[in-house]
Amino acid sequence: MRKYFMGAALATVLATAGTANAANIVETAQQAGTFNTLIAAAQAAGLVEALSAPGPITVFAPTDEAFAALPEGTVDNLLKPENKGQLAAILSYHVVGQEITSDQIPAATTEVETLKGEGDRTITVVKSDSGVTVDGANVVTADIKADNGVIHVIDKVILPSE
Repeated sequence: MRKYFMGAALATVLATAGTANAANIVETAQQAGTFNTLIAAAQAAGLVEALSAPGPITVFAPTDEAFAALPEGTVDNLLKPENKGQLAAILSYHVVGQEITSDQIPAATTEVETLKGEGDRTITVVKSDSGVTVDGANVVTADIKADNGVIHVIDKVILPSE
């Protein structure tokens, strides 16, 4: 009986510690250190609060290298205040309004609705023997858990077709 109570007490302490250390999508991305451009873009677009909200959400997160691969001047132009709407639309195209872990993705081609506003709102997710792609971007790291969802790291910035 004593063993049971000690085990239950330890489980409670571990659960509480896990909750205290939990980080949302934004905090998790900041801690990773490879999403500085994504975080700066989310701040410029006014999306930090939405990405920090309770969720659940899934973010297909391009790395700093993925943003650097865009044509020269693209990121600087998008970060200008007058392009806030366009930047928000591009970033929202990387976000799904539910948590989708890699084991939930069927081995096929699937259209998934994003949070992007008007027009093109779906991304094409393909899971095959060679891995997972999202609108042609490779998922290089999957299932980074946050307390409000999950991050899948992708190797390029995906853009709405508009």
